[in-house]
Amino acid sequence: MQINVSQQLKSNIGTIRNYEFDTNVDIEGEKVEFTGFVCLMKTDRGILMKGTFDTNIFLRCGRCLSNFSYPLEIKIEEEYFPIMDVNTGVMLPAPEEPGSFTIDDYNIMDILEAIRQYTLMALPIKPLCRKDCSGLCPTCGANLNEEECDCTPEIDPRWEKLNTLVLKDTEYSADN
Repeated sequence: MQINVSQQLKSNIGTIRNYEFDTNVDIEGEKVEFTGFVCLMKTDRGILMKGTFDTNIFLRCGRCLSNFSYPLEIKIEEEYFPIMDVNTGVMLPAPEEPGSFTIDDYNIMDILEAIRQYTLMALPIKPLCRKDCSGLCPTCGANLNEEECDCTPEIDPRWEKLNTLVLKDTEYSADN
């Protein structure tokens, strides 16, 4: 989503403009629909963007490999810096912080990259379709959330002799 901020860059510090939107963002090769609200405020160095965005993104469960919808609410606060003075047309020095968001020489502010970055940071490292996901059977590959399998767990041959031991029900005390 691109916003022309030339009038706001010419205005007084503290000037606020609000926008609501519904847009698609490319996240990991998939188009994801976002709805949200953005507040742009003129600062002494550029434009401060504060926004809240909602979406449902489809993920693959890290245990059972099934696809599921994952709701996200993303809050963004970033300052965008102009690369050219809006009044004189003189190029400005690059922002001090590496990776800063910039306003192009046509005074267009593109917020899609910020939305994309904040979305990727908000995604879980190991997404789960539900907290109690049972995953897949390591032997037959059955989804244990949907069916039970008849696989018997394999016992490591090094521990097999322990099956021959019979444990007696004796009470343990500190005196023994």
